[in-house]
Amino acid sequence: MTQETAAATTDAVLDREETISRDELEALQLSRLQHTVAYAYDRVPLYKRKFDEAGVHPADLRELSDLAKFPFTTKEDLRLEYPFGMFAVPQHEVARIHASSGTTGRATVVGYTKKDLADWAKLVARSLRASGVRPGMKVHNAYGYGLFTGGMGAHAGAEALGCTVIPISGGQTERQITLIQDFKPDAILATPTYLLTIADAMIKQGIDPASTSLKYAVLGAEPWTEEMRHELEVTMNLKACDIYGLSEVMGPGVAGEAVETQDGSHIWEDHFRPEIIDAFDPTVVLGDGEPGELVFTSLTKEALPIIRYRTKDLTRLLPGTARPAHRRMGRITGRSDDMIILRGVNLFPSQIEEIALRIPELSPHFQLELTRPEGQRMDQLTVKIERRDAVTVKGATDAAKVLQQQIKIHVGSSCTVDVVEPGSLERSNGKLRRIYDLRPKA
Repeated sequence: MTQETAAATTDAVLDREETISRDELEALQLSRLQHTVAYAYDRVPLYKRKFDEAGVHPADLRELSDLAKFPFTTKEDLRLEYPFGMFAVPQHEVARIHASSGTTGRATVVGYTKKDLADWAKLVARSLRASGVRPGMKVHNAYGYGLFTGGMGAHAGAEALGCTVIPISGGQTERQITLIQDFKPDAILATPTYLLTIADAMIKQGIDPASTSLKYAVLGAEPWTEEMRHELEVTMNLKACDIYGLSEVMGPGVAGEAVETQDGSHIWEDHFRPEIIDAFDPTVVLGDGEPGELVFTSLTKEALPIIRYRTKDLTRLLPGTARPAHRRMGRITGRSDDMIILRGVNLFPSQIEEIALRIPELSPHFQLELTRPEGQRMDQLTVKIERRDAVTVKGATDAAKVLQQQIKIHVGSSCTVDVVEPGSLERSNGKLRRIYDLRPKA
């Protein structure tokens, strides 16, 4: 840890709930969980129906392990209750509404009371403070504003922490660079791939990304690897930490990573109860340390309490470190609905990123194309990846062979690697699309 990072962590004033013991935290969880389950049953018709169909009642929740008796909530439940069927309060008590893009179906709609918004801002502030951001710092917010929860959620948290917020939103990369140079922010909030886009654009303009005022990056909204962290920290001369959230549970700030340890995001368990289930047999609740699908139950939400929400994110729960009572999430290896099954082998984009960034000639910019050639029954995977600027054509050819071999060894499936020119692949303006499914539609 650098002296600057050590100083940033010793002057933080933590919330009381960050410092309590695990026993105190679990007692608080049980009390809040019992209230939330009863509250949802009484106020949300979907939950009364689901609980009754499952043969469970809020009175059955006597200890934390009893949560496993209750049914799951899925994204499809929220879509079926569109727009406001999941709300537990009257419309006049809903202070704000957010929604998903709805690009893969009917949008999921979430609502917040004034108390919900205050709690949300507090937890984002807690996450930012854990990641090194301090009151008085200037924060460049490049998360998208609007119905997406990222921009406004991060904004409110930075203000609650006492920061000066620069609300640039996503896109307009040249303007982002101008404001970073002129306003000299201390921290940036963005997706990891969009921060990479900003760094690349700086280099093309003749600006050294390591020369800016930025000291901290708080990055989320998409899975990213330790190799990507190293790439960004070296390129931009800053400390990069993860922030986790999803709109159905709250938005950003469900969990945050501590800058002094950088070993995974601590889940703020005074507001959320996490579980890990077997993604293929959801009746099985797994123990800490075992990989599976992450499930969340809210403990304090008023407008939209959520019970056992299946996130589709694949990770594991680990003991707390910087915040000992609050368990950590391991790196998200992918989403169960982003998993590519290629000739019987499960593959995630993050696996390709991890392997590719260990090969010096290759950049972090890649796409995965799935095809099924005419007359064949087997799917084909092509990894299109950019070479780095200084790499020759021969160097790129050699690197392609190495990547192909490493994917075969570590993933267990064959693929084609196409090394393309620097700057030729689509860049992120927020969340980046990695998978292009070009197979014929059934």
